[in-house]
Amino acid sequence: MIGKYSIIVPAYNEEEAIDAVLKGLFASELKEMIEVVVVDDCSSDKTGVIASKYPITLLKNVQNFGYGYSLKRGIKTAKNDNIIIFDADGSYPVEALVTLVETYEKGFDMVVGERRGAHYRGSTVKSVARFFFRLLSEFATGRKIPDINSGCRVFRKDLALNFFHTLSSGFSFTTTITLAFMLNAYSVVYAPIQYNKRSGSSKVRYLRDTLRSGQIIIEAIVFYNPLKMFLLCAAAIIIAGALALLLAFVSKVAALLLFLTLSFAILIFSIGLMAILVKSSKTH
Repeated sequence: MIGKYSIIVPAYNEEEAIDAVLKGLFASELKEMIEVVVVDDCSSDKTGVIASKYPITLLKNVQNFGYGYSLKRGIKTAKNDNIIIFDADGSYPVEALVTLVETYEKGFDMVVGERRGAHYRGSTVKSVARFFFRLLSEFATGRKIPDINSGCRVFRKDLALNFFHTLSSGFSFTTTITLAFMLNAYSVVYAPIQYNKRSGSSKVRYLRDTLRSGQIIIEAIVFYNPLKMFLLCAAAIIIAGALALLLAFVSKVAALLLFLTLSFAILIFSIGLMAILVKSSKTH
């Protein structure tokens, strides 16, 4: 291993696990080549106090701005050109980082820990949402994505900074940075890692965060590969027409209403996509 790495650890009320996580990082094979940046996202427990006992850079957010915001702040503060992001909840094994770094030093732009194990599956709702998000992302990128939002990965700082304006400040940071790298033809490879049971309770609010993640994935695809989203809209209109044609054998009025309703909904959605493109072009 020849590079120097900055490990960014976003933490929000992780007093149960952060001590073990930091102890593991400073006892690992990487200890001589890492800088550790912990970003305390306005925790109400002793997360910051525990983290401050270690030789780290500790950043404290004045408000609970979110997972992605904390990662962005840590990345901008990092002194090294190579970034590792690593969760503070104990769900990722520290020893997996050695494999990820060894793979990264073969010349890849990003190496992602592909989570394995019983604890990765999660609830049915979570699994279903993850499946559809992965399906949409694979359609946009044209390649297989075994784990769209793993929070354990290594990547180049300079490339990440280029995409900051498109990356989510919430839980979808990892999803959007995956799409940004892939849709801009940077090399991304996956390495299997064990996913452990997290300590404490999850901070994810499934309904709100699922809807928000879907919105952000669509925005990222529209920004980098808009044609794919409009192709989906066109396909949806064709399907709506086919359904209306079938329904016409039963009721022509119902078929017409179905087609008009679905077409109008898709039209509104397409206008929304155009608005995203216009906004992006004016802002950037």
